[in-house]
This record gives sequence, C-alpha cells and structure tokens, in this order.
Amino acid sequence: MSTVTSADGTTIAYEKAGSGPALVLVDGALCYREFGPARDLSTALESRYTVYIYDRRGRGESGDTLPYAAEREVEDLAAVLGATGEVPYVFGQSSGAAVVLEAAASGVPMRKLAVYEAPYVGVTLHKGAPRDYQRDLQALLDAGDRGGAVNYFMVKMVGGPFFMPLMMGLMKSVFTKLKAVAHTLPYDTAIMNGFVAPTSTLAKVAVPALVMGGGKAKPNMKAAVTAVADAVPGSVRAELAGQTHQVSPSALVPELSAFFTE
Repeated sequence: MSTVTSADGTTIAYEKAGSGPALVLVDGALCYREFGPARDLSTALESRYTVYIYDRRGRGESGDTLPYAAEREVEDLAAVLGATGEVPYVFGQSSGAAVVLEAAASGVPMRKLAVYEAPYVGVTLHKGAPRDYQRDLQALLDAGDRGGAVNYFMVKMVGGPFFMPLMMGLMKSVFTKLKAVAHTLPYDTAIMNGFVAPTSTLAKVAVPALVMGGGKAKPNMKAAVTAVADAVPGSVRAELAGQTHQVSPSALVPELSAFFTE
C-alpha cells in the first residue's frame, strides 16, 4: 500500500499491480480496496495494464478531512493520477463514474476514460415531493443509525426491494463493512449531483470516452447511460449483454481493452 496527499492535505491510500500503461479504477458507493469490485477487476486487467486502485476519502485507509465537497474527490483522483507518473487511462463504476466525469470536465489530464452506469437515475417522490437524499441521510447518521442510512440508500435511493434490509441483516459481516463507511453516503449524493445528470458539466469532457451500461439495467438506469452518452462530446456507447449494475469483470475487460488500445 502507498499513499499520496490530496490538495487539501488528505492522505489517500492506493496500490498498484501489473505491468503496462497506467489504468486507474474508481469505485462506487460504500466500496473501497478491500470491499468492492475494483480488486477483482484489477486482477483481470493486470496482465495488460499497471492498475491502480484507491480508497476514496473516508473509506479504508484514506483520510477524511472535513468539510466534504465534491471538488475534493476530484482533487483526490487527480492526486492518484499524478502518482502514476504518466497520463493514465481511467475507469469509473457507479458513483465512481461520476467522479471520473467530473474530473475530466474540470480538465484533469487523462489519456482516455471509460464509465459504467453512472447512476443519474433521478429523484424519487415521497408524498408528492422529491426526496431530499442529503437531508435524510444526514439525519440518520446524526442519530447514529448507520444501518438505517445503508438501508435508506439501498431501498429509497438505489431502488432495491423493500426486503433488502432484512437480507442485509442476515449477512452480518457484509452489513458491518457497509455500516463502517455509511458516513460517506452523503458524499456520493453530492458527487452524483442529486442523481440528475449534469449535462452542462458533461459537455465539457474533452477526453475520448466510453460510456457503458448493462443490457439488464432498469429503464431509469438505461436512461441515465443515454443521458451521459448524449452529453459527452464524441463518446462511444456500449451495452453489455446480460449485465446488471453488478457488472462482471469478464464483461468489462474486453470492452476496456478494445477501447483503450484502439
């Protein structure tokens, strides 16, 4: 494990594996190096690339300087990219895709970028009014209800089935890991622009971009993928047959390899 210091002094933990051109992976909500898809994807890619994975701020072994702002996550990614010593390829998944897109739009140097299902799926209604995700999550966290914050995210925000909290409760080791990083859920809400695609920001992306989604995605997620692809100038869109939001590395690797090497 290595560390790099972000612009605001926060220590960001990262590691690298493999050989070849640098490729940085950015995870989604509740994920970090030891919990989430990045390590398996890194293993699948390291024969082709030098793959960097890192703990987003507030997770794993990274610091968490407050107050949080979406701009700090962009600076964190820029610091990791700088640690590669070159202009790398970048891949972001779920809310990590939003971090990558925001960074590219702000001019952080990247060779090419690829994203999978940035969840700009819109805001659900409660009693006829849009839910205030940030307020609701913060209220649960302020009350010390980390489990409630995770459940709220899973059901009210992500759209999981109503019985998902019961399932999570039965998977005690997994739920413990989720609760440990529940305080970062408001961070994901902020970087996701309230889950509405920031089309004017996306229009500033000047990096060759691959925008991917799963063939089994829900209609609102497919609409989100379309919104990103339409907003990013010159982007290439790909639909991965049979894939959901929990995309398989075996489905991603051919797409990433083809796009990054063409």
